Amino acid sequence: MFRSAPGAVLFIVLHSSSVSAQPASPRIGPFVVDVRGTFPHFPDDPLLAQSRGVAATDLPGIGIGIAVGAHVYLLKWRAMTFGIGGELMTGRAHSSPAVAAGQTVKQGVMERFTSIAPQLSFNFGSSTGWSYLSAGIGGSKWSIVPDGFLPTFADEERLKTINYGGGARWFARKHLAFTFDVRFYAINPGAPQFSLPGSPRTRLLVVGAGVSVR
Repeated sequence: MFRSAPGAVLFIVLHSSSVSAQPASPRIGPFVVDVRGTFPHFPDDPLLAQSRGVAATDLPGIGIGIAVGAHVYLLKWRAMTFGIGGELMTGRAHSSPAVAAGQTVKQGVMERFTSIAPQLSFNFGSSTGWSYLSAGIGGSKWSIVPDGFLPTFADEERLKTINYGGGARWFARKHLAFTFDVRFYAINPGAPQFSLPGSPRTRLLVVGAGVSVR
């Protein structure tokens, strides 16, 4: 599913172009509130694992989470409607420890990611359904804590993060829609701590689906 995510974003862009060629229809907006369940794909980057003193095989991988956002639509130019808003996304994953021949071969790790950021969106379609591309710059926290340990400075550090992606909303009812979103989070490197290196520049993929209300 995650390997096909770039293709999904490309589909959204192409779909946006086809929608823009259709006859004029009721305007997008004036606002929308989204609630989505998400599936963050936590990377197994060895440098990321090294920054927390764990092995890459200890990292949990795909997790679950939630994203909540709101947008208002103020300006339309030709087939495009400009929106501004913001989003909070948080996700987590946990790997279970493994023991073989009386020795621990894999330790349990709890991984959490939280991001909050304003967003600018470019929307194509009508009030009954539209696709969009959006991006924003904000801060995030990336926590990677082995079982039995307390969070460190690196787990609480606020990292500059750029999010970008696209999605669509389909209104089956006047005020309720199904929504789908594919988003990337480009996360700045973290600072070194103790004898460990800082976390590397990382990109996190998050796929989500849920409902929109207006």
